[in-house]
Amino acid sequence: MANKSIKKNYIYNLTYQILLLLTPLITTPYLSRVLGVDGVGIVSFAESIVSYFTLFATLGITTFGQREISYVQDDKLKRTKIFWETKVLQVITSFVVLIVYVVFTIFQTNRIIYLILSFNVIAVLVDVVWLFQGMEEFGKIVFRNIVFKILSIVYIFVAVKTKDDILKYIFGISFFLFLSNLSLWVYVPKFVEKPNWREVTPFKNIKIVISLFIPTIAIQIYTVLDKTMIGLITQSAFENGYYEQAIKISKIIMTIVTSLGTVMMPRIGYYFGRSETEKVNIFMYRGYRFVWFLGIPLCFGLLGTASNFVPWFFGDGFNKVIPLLNILGFLILAIGINNVTGMQYLISTKRQNLFTMTVLIGAGVNFILNLILIHFFQSIGAAIASVVAETTIALVQLYLVRKEFSIKIIFLSSWHYFIAGGVMLVGLKILNIKFVPSVINTVLMSICGALIYFMILYLFRDLFFIDNIKNLFNKCK
Repeated sequence: MANKSIKKNYIYNLTYQILLLLTPLITTPYLSRVLGVDGVGIVSFAESIVSYFTLFATLGITTFGQREISYVQDDKLKRTKIFWETKVLQVITSFVVLIVYVVFTIFQTNRIIYLILSFNVIAVLVDVVWLFQGMEEFGKIVFRNIVFKILSIVYIFVAVKTKDDILKYIFGISFFLFLSNLSLWVYVPKFVEKPNWREVTPFKNIKIVISLFIPTIAIQIYTVLDKTMIGLITQSAFENGYYEQAIKISKIIMTIVTSLGTVMMPRIGYYFGRSETEKVNIFMYRGYRFVWFLGIPLCFGLLGTASNFVPWFFGDGFNKVIPLLNILGFLILAIGINNVTGMQYLISTKRQNLFTMTVLIGAGVNFILNLILIHFFQSIGAAIASVVAETTIALVQLYLVRKEFSIKIIFLSSWHYFIAGGVMLVGLKILNIKFVPSVINTVLMSICGALIYFMILYLFRDLFFIDNIKNLFNKCK
């Protein structure tokens, strides 16, 4: 299995991750005008609440399943046993959480909204994406989901016409998520046999699953809890609406960087299981360099184009998204580094306890800063807290692996990209003075920024950039 193309799997996984976020990206300009800032805020708050239930339904099962499957890619019998033990555990946890969630909805004012969102929990119950990620079969994930993403986009434009259609919108995003997960079961028989139920022991690995669940809880604190705390502290659906739109854009851009982590995790797990340390080290240094190479221009590009992009994309009333994007853009770099050190390395090498500790530290930093900063700066305070928390995690994780990987080499490999990115940002700021907000001008600014960035890398004779360009030309030939 290790002979599968990492570049091809990266493209597959990147496509898949973008598809997961494509619906809100395409529909956001439309929905922001139809639902308004407060309507978007209501949906955002409700989704943040239901995500706590999906969190407990998932536990650490998806991470555990992907990792364990990656260790036994070449052994169908072991793979079958691991799959059914993991899947049965996921069904049990999801079913229990679903019952609790239905009881919870009875006591809510907007109980219809929460009942519709129960499809999010059911989607976890049928989820098997982790099997294909562990097998490095990212192509199968992508193509099966394209249909459902297109259907969901068409549904939103057809069904959601006015602010009163908010329930129809919530049904669309929740139900199509369920269908997307369910569809992957068509491929399952190709990779696993029918279970021997007498050998299936779903609770055998419960301690490991819970150990992987703890960092997931912590991660939730500074991703979803931000929205919950904004709603509770500010009592403003508008502030949640601004933050929702800003974090949505930054996550879509972030996906381009973090998608490599999902691909590299099973590959590093594969070599770790065979004690091939040198290959693990090679992939890790490449991972860090990849984050600098793509993360820096994406971060600086967002900072340079936000004021031109936001007015035409979101419409009137969303100007506060601009300063939020200028802050949240730095999450791209922080989370990119965290993804390499934490998800790709610490989880793959069975050191989830260290990963948990770093995430808990970040969660604590984020929670405390949220309490202070949201009170004074509202959604901007939450954005600052998130960036500081993620940066803290990145630094702590790098310190923990300092004996295995040279921190000096990791940061020295970034200077080409910071200089090129800085010059690009200056160029974008100059263009922004002359360009009024419009689709064409944002596209032109993005193209100009990319040309500036890559031209400077070429002048530096950056090996990472040049080698990838050569590979691209060779494949085209």
